[in-house]
Order: sequence, then structure tokens, then C-alpha cells
Amino acid sequence: MKKNPDHFPENFLWGGAIAANQAEGAYIEGGKGLCAADINRFTDKVNIKNKGNYEVTTEDIEFAIQDQEGIYPKRTAIDFYHTYKEDLNMLAETGMNTFRTSINWARIFPMGDESEPNEEGLKFYDNLIDEIRNNGMEPLITVSHYEMPLHLATEYNGWYNRKTIEFFVRYCEVLFNRYKDKVKYWILVNQINLITFESFNHLGIPADRVENLLEAKYQGAHNELIACARATKIAKEINPGMQIGMMLFDAISHPATCKPEDVLATVKRNQMEYYFSDILMRGKYPNYAYRFFEENNINIEFGEHDEEDIKQTADFFSFSYYYTRITDAESAKEVNSAYLNPQLQASDWGWSIDPIGLRTALNVYYDRYQKPIMITENGIGAYDKVDEYGEIHDLYRIDFLKRHIEQIREAIKDGVEVIGYYPWGPIDIVSCSSSEMSKRYGFIYVDKDDYGNGTLERKRKDSFYWYQKVVKSNGREL
Repeated sequence: MKKNPDHFPENFLWGGAIAANQAEGAYIEGGKGLCAADINRFTDKVNIKNKGNYEVTTEDIEFAIQDQEGIYPKRTAIDFYHTYKEDLNMLAETGMNTFRTSINWARIFPMGDESEPNEEGLKFYDNLIDEIRNNGMEPLITVSHYEMPLHLATEYNGWYNRKTIEFFVRYCEVLFNRYKDKVKYWILVNQINLITFESFNHLGIPADRVENLLEAKYQGAHNELIACARATKIAKEINPGMQIGMMLFDAISHPATCKPEDVLATVKRNQMEYYFSDILMRGKYPNYAYRFFEENNINIEFGEHDEEDIKQTADFFSFSYYYTRITDAESAKEVNSAYLNPQLQASDWGWSIDPIGLRTALNVYYDRYQKPIMITENGIGAYDKVDEYGEIHDLYRIDFLKRHIEQIREAIKDGVEVIGYYPWGPIDIVSCSSSEMSKRYGFIYVDKDDYGNGTLERKRKDSFYWYQKVVKSNGREL
């Protein structure tokens, strides 16, 4: 009788993941235009657990562009734009055989609506991708990771406007033609279901420009889904061997109790998290979405060929995994609502720690789609301290990752086809949600604080040497 594997496959992708906007800096170099993340301001006057990138108005955008006093950490980040060779060389010492990063849309099309790309921006990514490959790492490239050209938001209302479909597909076609022989794995949109926590960063819809913001978000997401399907078709025409993936932020919630009402509320809530992947993995609109839209007075306008376009599906499924939440019938009365499980320990940022939830998610997604899965983000944000000897002993990070990798191995034993694991921020980068440097994920410490002070010196943490052993042993030694 056939048996499931009890270990990681020999060709498993052990990697690390970053985003251009959180690492590169150089926000006006090389012909780059402003992108959505460039207006993310750091403030220490808000409780860290409540920080996030939610709604943005036209006034907010104009203020950020003119502001000469505020701190905008993603504009300088860790200067990866200039240090990528040294950083990739250091990361390669872990033995990781793959590396995920994004291409900043605004480096390639500074305004977003140009007919021709910015060659200087493309040359930077030529060199970056070559350097990834030269270090023995398979590139996994994200096409859109909160780096929409700001002009598309102010001029077109971002993804709410169907013209953005055309702009995005043109952008994708440029990349696919440029890197058709260098990049096998692509993710078109980072965490495509995040239309609340990363609302403006993701969709680029100024909240004051639309009458029904929730409807506008789902219309924007629909347009984005159509763009992804069209881009996938083009990729296959350019190089049939390219693997086009889609990515969710894992937002599966668990029932708060065993009451039937709470169980049903959880099922219904989770459906609208699967909604995005059901379309991109199955190639059609799920019936449950129509009832959701009707009950929430949402009308989605379809283009003439949309239903045919979405039949083009993704090759693999990927997701980020940080924490789980729970749902009850009362909380579910609000769209996308869920809350943290009080039975679980949490990080300093209030994110619950639930390694078993990762195994649960892997089984749920594989049962649903039966396609290869990558975990493209996983990690714990923590305050790291450099001791008197210049060392960083981050045993809490090792423990977190160890427990999650153990559950990935168990999922593989369950029969789940997991092909890659990418810890988030293998080198310290600016936090996505709060624009902090003090919220650190990396195996490599970067000397920079929340206010932009520091030498940018890189130091290996204890977790760096631990990950070396994990990769070298192919997950057998944790």
C-alpha cells in the first residue's frame, strides 16, 4: 500500500521572503515614481497593537507628499537597493536555495499608465535576479506587493477603475518577456484577500472617492482577479514552463465554541476568505459569493469577457501564515470580523502563536485545491537586543519557527504537497503594518531604529546558524 512521505522532499524549497518596498529604499532613485507604500508614515503615538494600513483619503495622500517633518521609513528602508549583493551573499550562507522578493511596480512604470517601461528600473532587477541566481537561489518574484504607482490611485482610483487591468497586464507582460528564462516561479499579487488590513496599500482606492467603500473594494478585487487571470494566460504564451501562483493571507478562523450558530458563522466567514483563491484556483465565481453580495448591497460589474477570462487558473497555491483567530455568531454580523483566541500565547504585537493552525490550514487548502502549496511568509515579529558582545540570542524566534516547521512536516505526512517554505524577513526590514524597524523578523540584524538612526551594519543572529542546520539537514534537524 502506498504511504505518504514522512520527511521533506529532496527538492524542497527552503527560502526567505522580503518585499521591495520594505527593503530597497532609494525611493526616488533610478527613475522610480512614488508608490503606495511611500506614504506609510511611522508614528510612536499609537498603540503598537492597533497600528495598520487601513483607509487613506485624497487629503492623506497630498499631506504625505508635501510633508517635510514626518518619518516615512519605507522610503529609505534598509538600503537593499545598494546593498543587495552583500545581503544576498550573507543570506546564501544559510544554504537557502530560493529567495522571494517583489518588483516595485513604480520602478518599472513610475506613473503606472505609461506605454513604455523605465529601462533603468528594469536594469536594477536584471542585476538583482542575476545575483539571486548566482548565489544558488531560485527566484520567487512577486509582481504586486503594495507598490502600486501612487499616480494610479490619485488619477484612476486604483483597482476600482477597470483601466488598471490594462496597466497591470502590460506591466506583467514586460516582466514575463524580460525574465522568461530566469524566473520560473511568480506570485502575481501578495495576499490578495487583504482588503481590510492593507486596504489602500493593496487596492489604491482613496476612501473619499467612492460612495460605498465596501462595494468599491470588492469591485477593485474583482478587477484585480481578472487582471491576474489575463496575466497568467500571457505568461503561458510566453513560456509554458513558468509557474504562476496566487497568494492569500491565511485568515481562516475557528469556531469560538461548539454551538451550531458559531460553527455556521465561521463557515460563512471563511468562505469569503476562500473567495479569492476559489476564483483563481477553480476558475469560476463561487455561488456563496452571490448571497454575500446580495445581503451586503454589493453590486459587482462584470466586463463582457470576465467569466471566460477567469477560467485561466493558477499553477500553485501560496499563503502567508502568522496567527489564527476565532469567530462567533455575534461577531460575524460584521463583515470579515474575527478575534484572537484568548487561550493562545501571543507575540509582543498581540499576534497569537498557533503552530497547529498551520497544519490545519495546509490540510484545508490542499483538500480544497489539490495543487502544490508554498508557505510564502511565516515568522514572529520581536524586539531583538544586541548584547555586550555584539550578539543577538533570539531563541524565541528559533522556537517559533521550529514548532511551525514541525507542523509542516506533519502536514506532509498527512499527504499535503508542500513544496516550499519562506520565513518572512530573513534580514530585518521595515514592518509592513506599522513601519517600525523594532518589529524584527530576521536571521540577520540590521542596525537601524524606528527613527532612521543607525549604521545599517548587518549581524548574524543565533537563528541564522539554526536555519543553516535546518536547511542542510532538509528539515530533519530542528
